[in-house]
Amino acid sequence: MPASANHATARILTGEKIVENRPQPSWRPGWVLLHAAKQIDRTTLREPLVARTICGRDLVTGAVVGLARITGSHQDPKGSPPCSPWAQPGVWHLVLDDVQELALPILIERGQLGPWRPSPDLVTEVLQQLPHLPP
Repeated sequence: MPASANHATARILTGEKIVENRPQPSWRPGWVLLHAAKQIDRTTLREPLVARTICGRDLVTGAVVGLARITGSHQDPKGSPPCSPWAQPGVWHLVLDDVQELALPILIERGQLGPWRPSPDLVTEVLQQLPHLPP
């Protein structure tokens, strides 16, 4: 069974969730670390789309579990269908690509929803598990 993040990040790691919803377009294209929250939202686990996506995965908490590349962001035009089953209406959708899952989650003290700068040591630990990626 793959070691994975909590449900929110696990959906990205499976490749099913290709957009991340954010209230503002304050993210630039580039690589971002994927980290699992410290707690699991058990109510969300009951949603069929979530349950189907994370089935068979262990849910890790409080750790960096992978990275993804933001390749763009957009809002769905008013009245149009969502760009993805995961896209929420009225918010910005960060387009995620090149998702890489870490074999060994890296425990962290804290993460946050907005952009944050990881320590050089954390970046080194991540890249040690993904030697095919350039530094």
